[in-house]
Amino acid sequence: MLDADFFRRWMTATAASVDREADRLTALDSPIGDADHGSNLRRGFAAVIEAQGKEAPETPGAVLVLAGRRLISTVGGASGPLYGTLLRRTGKALGDAAEVDEQGFAEALRAGVDAVMQLGGAAPGDKTMIDALVPAVDALPDGFAAAQAAAEQGAEATTPLQARKGRASYLGERSIGHQDPGATSAALLIAALTETDATGTDAGGE
Repeated sequence: MLDADFFRRWMTATAASVDREADRLTALDSPIGDADHGSNLRRGFAAVIEAQGKEAPETPGAVLVLAGRRLISTVGGASGPLYGTLLRRTGKALGDAAEVDEQGFAEALRAGVDAVMQLGGAAPGDKTMIDALVPAVDALPDGFAAAQAAAEQGAEATTPLQARKGRASYLGERSIGHQDPGATSAALLIAALTETDATGTDAGGE
């Protein structure tokens, strides 16, 4: 079972990963975006961790709703609303339960991904974060490691695609040959689940 502490540690692991990879995310964003994806997400997830320390949400859903709210309020461009919607909708789908099982989390995360697709109008193959998130939620019933592998493969598979949504779509064929920064950061978010699960196991399980 996954409790609020698991989800707080997931956000902490994500923030650390985004901080480490911020320069790479910005480098990916430079040729096809505004060259600010890494710095924006770094600021946003730092704000998430600060908010968690102040408000101490006590349920999995509350942790994610708070995180989503902070991302929307602190991250510029499209990333804030998209990641904020992903986490808020996932949190709302989890409800007020003190603990959730992995199946319940998978269903809630799918609701979050569906909300992102509705907000951004993107579908798999459009060269966006959806290309990492949809394979991840499809694989999540097989475990966090399977979801991580699927997300990373999905992100890498955006390289030969022509962008059909977002800032990169303005470039047309010139967007081909560049890995999508949003899909790459989404893969970091999913990979942080594996890291969080491993640290929980090392500490004696959830």
